[in-house]
Formats: sequence, structure tokens, C-alpha cells
Amino acid sequence: MKLPKKAVAVASALAMVGLLTSCIGGAPEAEQAAISEFPEKWDEEITVDVFDELANYMGVQEGWFGDLVKKKFNMKLNIIAPNVAGGGDTLYNTRVSAGDLGDLIVTSKGKKLNELVEGGLVLDSAPFYPAMKNVEKFDTAVTHLNDGKDGVYAFPTSVSSIKPTEPSEGIDPTFGPYLRWDLYKQLGYPELNTLEDLLPVLKDMQDLEPTAPNGAKVYAISLFKDWDGNMMVTAKQPTTFYGYDERGFVLAKADGSDYQSILDDDGEYLRTLKFYYEANKLGLVDPESTTQNYDTMWSKVQNGQVLFSWWPWLGQAAYNTDANTQAGKGFQIAPLKDMKVFAYGAEAYGAQQVITIGSKAEDPERIAAFIDWLYSPEGTYANNSQTMGAAGPQGLTWDLDDSGQPALTELGQQAFIGGEAEVPAEWGGGSYIDGGSTLNVSAVLPADVDKETGLPFNYKTWPTYQELVKTPLSEDWKAKMGDAPTSMDYLKDNDQLLVAPGASYTPPTDPSEIETLRNQVKAVIVQYSWKMSFAASEAEFEQLKSQLQEEAEGLGYDKVLEFDMESAKAQNEAREKVAEKLG
Repeated sequence: MKLPKKAVAVASALAMVGLLTSCIGGAPEAEQAAISEFPEKWDEEITVDVFDELANYMGVQEGWFGDLVKKKFNMKLNIIAPNVAGGGDTLYNTRVSAGDLGDLIVTSKGKKLNELVEGGLVLDSAPFYPAMKNVEKFDTAVTHLNDGKDGVYAFPTSVSSIKPTEPSEGIDPTFGPYLRWDLYKQLGYPELNTLEDLLPVLKDMQDLEPTAPNGAKVYAISLFKDWDGNMMVTAKQPTTFYGYDERGFVLAKADGSDYQSILDDDGEYLRTLKFYYEANKLGLVDPESTTQNYDTMWSKVQNGQVLFSWWPWLGQAAYNTDANTQAGKGFQIAPLKDMKVFAYGAEAYGAQQVITIGSKAEDPERIAAFIDWLYSPEGTYANNSQTMGAAGPQGLTWDLDDSGQPALTELGQQAFIGGEAEVPAEWGGGSYIDGGSTLNVSAVLPADVDKETGLPFNYKTWPTYQELVKTPLSEDWKAKMGDAPTSMDYLKDNDQLLVAPGASYTPPTDPSEIETLRNQVKAVIVQYSWKMSFAASEAEFEQLKSQLQEEAEGLGYDKVLEFDMESAKAQNEAREKVAEKLG
């Protein structure tokens, strides 16, 4: 087995003396015997503190996932979640100051990981690495992540054997123009050449269904504010239909062929603001957009009050219930003829998050065994979130059918299609959804292929599932789209997808001056973006645009833009290198 190059010397020494003396940052030296395999069982029950920056749950993991971990490792997971605790980085800083962040840590690579290594808060896992047979399959990513470190301090997430030039998202891209297909069908599937062609079509759709079943007024478009950052987040989304994604104040095309300032007169960001202005002028934009948050907007989509979505995980997830789709109602992608949808390539070296073992962990060997299990097929099926297509444990929510194909069990169908299921007592009992993994991080990308079945871990890609979820809505969409099985298949077959190679690029941290300037400028950009979207006239729109450009420039926009442009181009260089090496 190949070890990360910095760990090879360590492993050699281990082979000779059977011990590892590792100095982590300023921590005292500690000895750990090397192991080549983990025990088959663990006699003493332990509780492991999991400091997880992605978790949305605080407390001991319960339900079927907690039961599975208990049976396999005699271990309980006590989740410590900054997202739930609130206070930004307060919880992190407090625990770091105390010298004990957690026994198992999910954090970000780059600056934060480096600080934890240098501060002695994470353990060198080189002694356990020879026993981590499942992680071994992704040794290239482990090597890359720990390059420059004298040991194996962290393990990558969302790793995959898929080429970095292939999309990572499964059956749907992250972005795309999703419409209420049933209303679009009633109009006779009008041709959509460009983004702007959506406007008259959305107007006609809104006229077809002006009132939702709950009696509320229907609007084609509903926006929200609480995700705004460097820009108005909903104004960025349509730029992805043309292959762009954001890097600070830059829109960078997936193939590196174009870089735009978001304030360019003829750029895609201002084009979207003009699109919203025109839509609002036609009465298509929900007037509550300026004050509502994402959750409120989601509820409106769920209730049939919204007809357009930028993401499948909004329109389809909220509205495409079994009852609606059986009635032929629901959101489906409606391709614009000139679009090239941005797709994230499979990350060759893993995502931004990493998994580490805390230096104060009392039983690091058992935690290493648990981490290794997360990279196994069993762990991949069990740990990934349901929204990522996690099939859950074999024998509970899925199994192999008579033909050897993976298929959902009756309980799996209840959980994933019906929306909920009760778990038998022998699997831990309780609600299936409530009992799922609260780690909220995938060790292995769900789109990766299980070598045993020859199909992705994501159950939504299975032929048995596709057959199971046939509805009047899906069949009508397929018939209109050349019999494409999924949105991703259609986009690939019609050359309407632009994949950004997964280079696992980590952007540089803003220097203090850039951070200060950015915070001033982005507030102005967001403020004016909303004003422009709801301008009373075209003259006012143009005036606001000029004011925005002038004020932003006066606050140091160009300096931040230069910094972001360098980052965007460095990101593309990393993409080109990984595509050449592994694509």
C-alpha cells in the first residue's frame, strides 16, 4: 500500500521499531504503536465528542445511524455543532483556547487545518493509516491533502474515483431553469432561445394559474435576501445557466474562457438584474421578496405559489410530491437553447471540508476505524444525507432484487418516496429521517460507483428507482426531451453542460485590508441590486446602475476585484492541471 510521501518515512520507522514518536506542533511527544488492522470488536463503550462545523444537530446521535455505529464500534457520537450553538466562531475559539476541540473534528482545509496542526489540536494518524483499507482507495487525495505536513493529519471528504472532468451532481445539475412543467405544457411548450424568452412564457403561465390551492396569489418568481453575500444571491443564479460561477466579485466561466466583473455593463450579473426588473414590470415578482427569507420562500414554492426555480433542490424538492407528480404537476428543467449549465466536476482531491482526529482523543484507534468505515460501501450508503441520494443501510431501506440489481425495500419506498417511515426496533426504532446521520458530510461522493453493484451509491440513479418513480409528469418530460432518462443525461447529450474540473482549489484568505474593503463594497452591491430589480422605470434602473458602479469604485471595488481576479485565474490553472493529470 502506498502511503502519503511524508508518511512513508514514518511508516518505515514504524516497521523497524513498532513505535511512532510524533511531535505535533507544540504538543508533547507521544508514542503510538503502528497497526495493520483494526480489532473486530470493541469491548468498552465510549462516547466521542464530534466537533462538526457542518452539523445542524446538537447532542448524541440517535436513531438507526446511532444504533449502527453503536453495534459496529460500541461508540456513541456526541455532536457539537457551531451552527446550532450560534455565536459564529465563539464556540470554536473557546474550545481551541482550552486545547481540546473534540475527539473527532470536521473542519475546513487550508488555513484552519494548518492552524490546528501547528497548535497541536489534531493527531497524526500515520500509525493507523496502514489499517485504513477503505481510505487506501483514495490515497491520492490523502497524499495531496497532507502534502507539506509531517504525517497524516486529515482525511478528505466527497472523494471519488470519478474523473474530475465529469459532473459530480448525479441526476440533476446544481443549477438550471426549472419551471412548472404542467403549465409550460398547457402553453404548448413554447420555444426558449435565451433567458429573456422566459419572461413572456412566465407571464402566460402566471395568467393560467393566478391563484394557488391555498388561495394565495401566484407569482412566477419569488426572491429572498438571507443568503446575500458578495452580491444578491438570486441574481447570481441565472449566470450559472451560461457556465459562470462566482469567485468573490468575479464571475468565472467553468472552462476558463471568460472572467467578468459583476459590475461590467455587458456582464451576466447586471443582465440578471435587468431580467428581474423586466419581470417585476410585468407583475411576475413576488413583492414580499425584499423582506422574506429562504424558509418563507420555500413554503411558497411548496404551496404552489411560485412557478420558477434556479435549482432542482428547491422547485422539485418542495413541490414535486407524489400527489402532484401523479397529477402531472411539478417542476422540470426547461432548457434555453443558448445555455451551457455550470456543473461541478468531481473533486479529485476532495471537498473543502476534512475529517481529523483530535489530539486529546482517548481512543484514537477506534475513531480511526470509524473514519475508515465512512469510506467503505456500507459507510457510504449509511452516512450520506438523504438529499444527496443516500440509500441507507442494506437490508433496511434497500437490497438486491432477484436480478441482482439494487432496489428500495418497502420501507425505503416509504422513507424516500412517501416522505417518512418508522424504523423497526432491531434497527434502532423511531423515525427514519430523524435517525439519519447528523454528520452532514460525505466521505465518498454519492455519485461514485459501488464496485459490487456497478451502479452509483445514489439510489436516484438506479434503474429500479427510475422505473418506480415514473409519473405522468416525468413521462411527459421525457417524451418532450428526446426520451432522456434524467436532466443530466439531456444536458450531456445536447452539449448544454459546462463542467468545471474538480481541482479541490482552496482560495486565499482575504488580507485584512481586502476584507475591510470587501465588507463595505458588498453591502453597497447588495443594496443597489435590490433597488435595481424593483426600479420604477428603465431610467431609474440605469441611474441606480451608474450610482452603484461609482459608489463601489469609490469604496475600493477595483482593489478587491483585482484580488478576486487573481484567485479566479489561479483556480482555473488548478482545474487545467488536474484535468490534464487525471481527466
